[in-house]
Amino acid sequence: MPDSLTSTLTSYYDAVPYESHPFPQTAVEHLEAIAFLFGLRTPAPARARVLELGCAAGGNLIPFAARHPEASALGLDLSKVQVEQGARAISRASLPNMELRVFDLAEVDASFGQFDYIVCHGVYSWVPGPVQDAILHICSENLAPDGVAYVSYNVYPGWKAREIVRDAMILRGGPRDTPQEQLSYARGMLEFLEQSARSDSVLKKTLEETMPIVRSASSYYLLHEFLEPCNAPCYFKEFAARAEANGLTYLADAEPSTMFVQNYGEKVREPLLRECGGSQVLMEQYLDFLVNRTFRQTLLVKQGRGGDIRYRLDHDRIRGLEFAGVFAAADGGALTLDTREQPCRALRNLTVTLRLPVHKALAQVLDSRYPASTSFEALVAAVVSVTGEARTSVEPHVLSMLEELLILGAVRMRRGPVQVATEISACPRALQSVRTASGLALSAGNSASVCNQWHDSVELTALERCLLPLLDGAHSHEMLADHLVGEVLADRLRFVQNDKPLTETSAIKELALKHVALGLNDLRRKALLVA
Repeated sequence: MPDSLTSTLTSYYDAVPYESHPFPQTAVEHLEAIAFLFGLRTPAPARARVLELGCAAGGNLIPFAARHPEASALGLDLSKVQVEQGARAISRASLPNMELRVFDLAEVDASFGQFDYIVCHGVYSWVPGPVQDAILHICSENLAPDGVAYVSYNVYPGWKAREIVRDAMILRGGPRDTPQEQLSYARGMLEFLEQSARSDSVLKKTLEETMPIVRSASSYYLLHEFLEPCNAPCYFKEFAARAEANGLTYLADAEPSTMFVQNYGEKVREPLLRECGGSQVLMEQYLDFLVNRTFRQTLLVKQGRGGDIRYRLDHDRIRGLEFAGVFAAADGGALTLDTREQPCRALRNLTVTLRLPVHKALAQVLDSRYPASTSFEALVAAVVSVTGEARTSVEPHVLSMLEELLILGAVRMRRGPVQVATEISACPRALQSVRTASGLALSAGNSASVCNQWHDSVELTALERCLLPLLDGAHSHEMLADHLVGEVLADRLRFVQNDKPLTETSAIKELALKHVALGLNDLRRKALLVA
């Protein structure tokens, strides 16, 4: 990268740090499961070597290193400010298996060795062409033979309209001195255009689509997405061709449900299947036009592995996965093991209609065990126990339902069990990286979030923020309650009963014990407690 542009980008990220938090779609365990679903075996995350390009302060990499102490993790970023922030978090979490370095991606070479998983989220579109080439070169040359690389980027056609908005924002906001001034003037530009654009113009239509995003998004998002020095979307086919030129081939999207043409309706399915002739890359490009896609999360593998990829779901591969999901009857009632249709709310706010007792039993089992994952064999055994039906009758229905849920994206999958506590122990424990996360103290602000065992960022209540730092496996429920009493007496936490704050110590202690039980159960359900 030219020195002047390197300096510009470095200064920008130092002044406007990239929000450093987990991205669940990049979780190494998730990437492993997707590869397996489509026919490829990849290294086990427990001992994997992982590289993140553009790691910011390590918020996406630290949780992986904490979950897998025998794995190794390396993060590279241009911003010294963010790397120093990450180094402090690594020290607090005591993670000797992880390192962050200030480094220009264009200078990565063979001396770095090979990695089982390479993650590059929110970087590719936001750097100049030579650095994009460097990213793909790293994903090829530094990827282990059986490894997987993840790259996210902005895509056309969806970004065609957003470029108009970006150009308008830069016209007025770009010349200003500080990022916040730039954003303020850019917002003013959009308000002027929204009020003034002709009702029948392309600009008016574009603003109608984009302004809800602009109004609801954080300043951080708008600065990086619309006012950053570089933002170069591309068509998916162009990206796939550049990857091929670097010895890589397309494996899948990080959200596999977007790949299944049956999710787009029968009018779309048959014509596209005929048109694309078995080419998944061509299918993906057609779908991008169909849904006006703006963003992609692509998984790549070495070119020599392309012949082993299988997009038709295979029941043997489904049998080799672990599953997790939540299911709540839409009417608020219980699932009934009969043939009455019952719509359910599932993951990602999806609605799944259950009709057969076997399907309802499977939903019950998954929901009751969440956030733990369950193997296929254990699911079949549990459904047999719940329904009383023979295994020969149950197994085909379980297989077909899991396949449908995978296609819809209404169930989570892993190759191995997710390490979460299935019950609350006498001395509960959370990972040190969670217990020492910055911002947990109530004095640090009104909100706080941490990364759970599913690599999700979860919001915490004030009660949970008080409990988490003490969940080191050495504090009993009684000790946790005493800590809450101290927080209430110090006026950092408030217990209210009959609309009045409690002030009597004995009453506070009694309620504290109840709140400990409730808080620990919520933390377990949020996948923050480990065995």
